[in-house]
Amino acid sequence: MTQDLELIRRVYANYPERTAQARKTLGRGLTLTEKILYSHLSSNNFGGQGTPAAAFGRGKDYVDFFPDRVAMQDATAQMALLQFMSAGIPKVAVPSTVHCDHLIQAERGASEDLATANRENAEVYEFLASVSNKFGIGFWKPGSGIIHQVVLENYAFPGGMMIGTDSHTPNAGGLGMVAIGVGGADAVDVMAGMAWELKMPKLIGVKLTGALKGWTSAKDVILKLAGILTVKGGTGAVVEYFGPGCASLSCTGKGTICNMGAEIGATTSVFPYDSRMADYLRKTDRADIATLADAVAEHLKADVEVEKDPAKYYDQVIEIDLNTLEPHINGPFTPDRAFPISEFAKAVKENGWPETLKVALIGSCTNSSYEDIDRVASIARAAAAKGLKAKSELVITPGSEAVRATIERDGQLAVLESIGAKVLANACGPCIGQWKRHDVKDGEKNSIVTSFNRNFTARNDGNPATHAFVASPETVVALALGGSLSFDFLNGTLTNDKGEQVKLETPKGLDLPVKGFVPDPNGYLAPAADGTKVSVAINPKSDRLQALAAFAPPKVDADFKGLALLIKAKGKCTTDHISAAGKWLKFRGHLDNISNNLLITAENAFNGKLNVVKNTLSGSASGVPDTARAYKAAGKGWLVVGEENYGEGSSREHAAMEPRYLGGRAIIVKSFARIHETNLKKQGMLPLTFANPADYDKIQETDTFDLDAHNLAPGKPLTLTVKHADGSSDAIALNHTFNAQQIGWFKAGSALNLIAAQSAKK
Repeated sequence: MTQDLELIRRVYANYPERTAQARKTLGRGLTLTEKILYSHLSSNNFGGQGTPAAAFGRGKDYVDFFPDRVAMQDATAQMALLQFMSAGIPKVAVPSTVHCDHLIQAERGASEDLATANRENAEVYEFLASVSNKFGIGFWKPGSGIIHQVVLENYAFPGGMMIGTDSHTPNAGGLGMVAIGVGGADAVDVMAGMAWELKMPKLIGVKLTGALKGWTSAKDVILKLAGILTVKGGTGAVVEYFGPGCASLSCTGKGTICNMGAEIGATTSVFPYDSRMADYLRKTDRADIATLADAVAEHLKADVEVEKDPAKYYDQVIEIDLNTLEPHINGPFTPDRAFPISEFAKAVKENGWPETLKVALIGSCTNSSYEDIDRVASIARAAAAKGLKAKSELVITPGSEAVRATIERDGQLAVLESIGAKVLANACGPCIGQWKRHDVKDGEKNSIVTSFNRNFTARNDGNPATHAFVASPETVVALALGGSLSFDFLNGTLTNDKGEQVKLETPKGLDLPVKGFVPDPNGYLAPAADGTKVSVAINPKSDRLQALAAFAPPKVDADFKGLALLIKAKGKCTTDHISAAGKWLKFRGHLDNISNNLLITAENAFNGKLNVVKNTLSGSASGVPDTARAYKAAGKGWLVVGEENYGEGSSREHAAMEPRYLGGRAIIVKSFARIHETNLKKQGMLPLTFANPADYDKIQETDTFDLDAHNLAPGKPLTLTVKHADGSSDAIALNHTFNAQQIGWFKAGSALNLIAAQSAKK
């Protein structure tokens, strides 16, 4: 059933005028991304004639937008809603939803795991449900599905704009929506009715030609692109797909590609509206949106001249021929180490990766659609008929209750179970570290292959020795049947139960169920019409939830003198390294408790160890959080130094709130991932970059630092005075991307402090 239809009518009604105005201002045709962004501009960005005030500079100008809706998952929603509560606002200003998908640990199977989650997380679920009820937020209960699949089925619409407190929010780009992952403080801005700020993104155009065939799937498009662009190649950019190959991809296939665009650092990814999207809308009981979209279809794709001369409109153009695209496998330990299947077995041997495949996992928000499961089931059905079963443990995670119930009705689940698959709850589970493995010991070297999106060290199971590879669902089930990373499923054979050599059948399947989806009648709770009488209580003795206290405004002179170095991080430092997930997810609503995971898996550049740094007050070695707390207790500020793409990965703002809470002043690195840099600014931290990246090497373990934070101004570098133990010093130039509004956040102590102050005046 269509949600918020009148909102969608208003969005579409504005498109003809808004796109015409933007064309006039830019003096040329428009890409799809430009149409959506310029159609969602805040009035702050309009001139006197109701037209955009300027052609905003890509990668340069900060622009204010009014997104259509907000989506939050349960792990990040806790902190987002704790912040919203403290802002003093009675009700959300835009349609918003909470989805309970992150806190369900995978161990025994769907029903047992869901029951355990409901018992162990009862306090958190009750909090989220009551806050949602009070402030006008839709609530999706545990077991209803993974946020991005549920959003695609119920809320995403072509040409819309959404923000979500999860880095894979761009999944909705598969339905033609600009959907961007953010931190909770950004969500608070939008839920409070304020404009949301974003630096106008650059545009990467990806032209798709041909059509997928054989074993190749939509997942292979983004796996190949990750190999081309690397984990930071899309930073600050929207990836817009165009070309005749787009029409050959299903709506959920497009969603898979957009979802994993987060792994190349892209702000978001988007596909043009087409008949495959219309088909999906109709099958998910939203034919009225398809009718509305058809009426404005010319505005939901790039102008004709863009495709004729893409280099004129995009900052970078990449072409992928779907006719020749091979299945890919990416990893281990990073999602951009890409191998076409023809080269993978050789890479396994050359690198000494464990060939035996311990576990194969299908699902996550990236690949858990009806099409994914139907194609996998076709492989399984043919394999079972030939006397084959999975040689590796095979795990299936449906994306939503609607998908699960439909594949149960249509028989795919039974087929998968016949080759040995185990079905987990409709939740994130192993993808985000919510996986209690029993088949290997911690530290035991092993290989797994997943259809997930990320494979950072220890991400899935907490074991740094697990070699995790990312592939399509089709590739995952083929390797599970072979039991080995080196199995050539395109050409090789397997021995069946009769001792015969048999080949796997090429996958095929439907992208949408013929009989439609089985609806989920119990997963959603609508909020109260009047939430003023709804109470939200937080037990002060709780170890799961903690009311927030405002961060104090900085003393821009005293607070930035004599700073200590907390840690100089070496190499990849993702939000998983800064604020680990797994067992720590239970503390996402308790800032003090979760701060005990600060940077515990980041490698110390001085000793190569994890969670062992020098406390310069005591002269002894201790854990990172313990050292930070010691500095805070002594009134001594500190900073962190890191390398490239610092904060890559999840949108979790805990990675920004924890250093702020424990007394951090600045994070100084070679470069930042977009979401993390913004999150740091929102919480009153100073994210700074070395003007000369080689200055990273000048930082020593016992240095002290003075930072001229009082000179913070747009476009003006800061100077870090580094005082070494031998009495020498260095003056290091630091760059930043603060604008005037963001400097206001810093001076107030946080962006939330400003919102609360403005709310108090009303």
